[in-house]
Amino acid sequence: MAVTNPSKPEYEEYAVQQLTEYVKQEVCNDAPKIFGILLQRSNCNGLIDSSHPAIKKIIAVNTERKNFILFSIYTTDLSVSSSIPSYHFETVAGLQNFYIYTAEKR
Repeated sequence: MAVTNPSKPEYEEYAVQQLTEYVKQEVCNDAPKIFGILLQRSNCNGLIDSSHPAIKKIIAVNTERKNFILFSIYTTDLSVSSSIPSYHFETVAGLQNFYIYTAEKR
């Protein structure tokens, strides 16, 4: 079973996917209201999609992995600036699956 613990690069890819979907649903839907006509929803989605490599680097730098025999725990703390909320995630990984058990907006 220890062999089936997903690797850190696999976690990073999973985290990028989860984060980009969250931003598209929660932030891009409100982008026209927040930023006006300058940033329409489709432009926001495109911007997020094109930022995939940068988002992956941010996640990689801000993630700690604790490896146990049967599973791994990934802790990710994301903070861009003091004016934007920060986020704390804890994810357990095992049997090639990820389960987010803590997601906090701080």
